[in-house]
Amino acid sequence: MKSTKNAIQTEPDTGTKPPAHETVYQTLRGQILFGELAPGQAVTIQGLTESLNAGMTPVREAIRRLISDGALVFQGNRRVSVPLLRSGDIDELVYARKTIECELTRRATLRVTPAQIAELERIDNALDRAISAGDVASYLAQNYAFHTALYQHADAPILTDLADRLWLRFGPSLRVVCGRLGTQSFPDRHKDILEALRKADPELAALAMERDVAQGMEQVIQGLASGN
Repeated sequence: MKSTKNAIQTEPDTGTKPPAHETVYQTLRGQILFGELAPGQAVTIQGLTESLNAGMTPVREAIRRLISDGALVFQGNRRVSVPLLRSGDIDELVYARKTIECELTRRATLRVTPAQIAELERIDNALDRAISAGDVASYLAQNYAFHTALYQHADAPILTDLADRLWLRFGPSLRVVCGRLGTQSFPDRHKDILEALRKADPELAALAMERDVAQGMEQVIQGLASGN
């Protein structure tokens, strides 16, 4: 499995080393987000300390934060796991993603600069290459990078944080579905979003995002059903 450590978003480099618990949190968060820890897969706290080469205290702190994020559940006997998505969970995720991510897209459309649009195009081109190559790990990383880069331009930190937490909920299942269906089965509405950004049309951009979310989550539903 290809590592996603380089794709994990971290705080800007300030010249000081982040505390151990933050490093562990970001690493473990990336493993969950990009599906390196599969839904339902239980891991021990001791096993995580060994695989992450970290102490027990920072691992416990990272786990506590990720449980609070909804990305992990405590199983007892010093084990945690990535929660399985139920059909009701997906319905809520679709509603929440459409509500929050479409609003972030509207706001970003009114603020994004030509240079920032060019950077989004660069990310989307890398995404296209991952789709063509069937590179699941790169597809997941570039897809996430496109959405998070776009939302950063919305200047709405509360909504952005909520959106990021939602991605932690369905990211592991997205990895499973990509493995079953392949990257080329997933729709790419990013071209429509980019076109709307260039036109500075917030409603057109929000509509393209709504379709991107709806079609992507529908693929998750179909992919998970095919594995049952």
